[in-house]
Amino acid sequence: MGLRLMGDETAVWEAAARVLDANWTGTATVPAPGLYPHQWSWDSAFVSLGLARHRPERACIELLSLFRGQWATGLVPHIVFSSGVSGNAFFPGPEFWRSGAQPDAPRGVETSGLAQPPLQALAALRLAQGTGEHRAFLTRLYPRLAAQHAYLERERDVAGFGLVSLCHPWESGLENSPAWDRPLQAVDPPRSPFSGTQSPDGAVADRHVSLVRSMRDAGYRAEYLRDDHPFVVEDPLFNAVLLASTHALAEVAELAGADPGPHREAAQRIHGAMLDRLWDGGCFRARDVRTDELIPAATVAGFVPLLDPELPAAIVRSLAELLLSARFAGATGYPVPTCDVQSAVFDRGAYWRGPTWVNTNWLVWLGALTHHLDAVADLLLGSTLRLVRQSGFRECFDPFDGTGCGSHDFSWSAALVLDLLGSRRCR
Repeated sequence: MGLRLMGDETAVWEAAARVLDANWTGTATVPAPGLYPHQWSWDSAFVSLGLARHRPERACIELLSLFRGQWATGLVPHIVFSSGVSGNAFFPGPEFWRSGAQPDAPRGVETSGLAQPPLQALAALRLAQGTGEHRAFLTRLYPRLAAQHAYLERERDVAGFGLVSLCHPWESGLENSPAWDRPLQAVDPPRSPFSGTQSPDGAVADRHVSLVRSMRDAGYRAEYLRDDHPFVVEDPLFNAVLLASTHALAEVAELAGADPGPHREAAQRIHGAMLDRLWDGGCFRARDVRTDELIPAATVAGFVPLLDPELPAAIVRSLAELLLSARFAGATGYPVPTCDVQSAVFDRGAYWRGPTWVNTNWLVWLGALTHHLDAVADLLLGSTLRLVRQSGFRECFDPFDGTGCGSHDFSWSAALVLDLLGSRRCR
């Protein structure tokens, strides 16, 4: 007999389901009411993982809705803007990105021009495995997933070693991570309307907006990113998610009647390049492609390569030891903090510079399961459930006392709790 939801776990399940139902627009799920009124790429992937446990048909709609915004190049943009929402509801909005002026952008749908960690193939596979009734859905989605991965391989491998390079911190999903502090210093922006409005650090906000403006004015061309763009960084989280989704894409290809071979070959390239380029002997770190140097910051992103099923055993042990040490989970009551707590840049209340997030916990939890680190997986599952029991489905949480921070009723927090609870049901 597997574990079943009992007592307050059933209440948590029902509360999480209510959040997803409330944030559903009819075609997609907004990350949070009010603050984030559009559809975000990796938010939708996380949400679909929860919907696969709760409303599988809606999970299919969620992913297909996101791919409405796919560009002819294969880019899946990190924001697909909702047409019924005021242009002033979120900055930078569609009038800033100007996707409609780009010949490769979709017609009738406004989008951003950035990518985000490509979790969609993994989410689609998990949906099909969970229901066993979505082969037609996978057949429909597979060409779009393959185009997404082909775009990243063709246009975003700036260094030429097999890894995707970020061209903006927003592509990482960890927007203000200390990993971006050093490469951002190469950006010298003019003042922007963003300064001081949604960020305590106006200079950083100016740099973020300046990077978008430069890319937009260059037509989001791969040649500009390769030759002239100042921010080019290989990120362990993005590439580990890409690797996990590439493995999943091979399985999706088989289910859709396509050839999985090219995807398996791509997975091997990413695996080798991550070890060669991002492993420093004790941790995975981001690499600044412009300086060809590893970035010293140790963050939660360095644990996400546990998603690689072929990660050498010695590296798995090193990552587990660091994760459980006083620099991360060993020092906090509600792990995993997003930054090394012993670092001078750690800030327990500053989004990706310290707080614990459900989505990064979920990624590391899945990586721990991949390598049979059962004690680590149980720690992460248990601490994540304690967070939401104590503080609700918040955007992020204080890693020491579990206080909720940011938005309330945050969709991926609710969705991934459903997936964690569903995993207990299936054991």
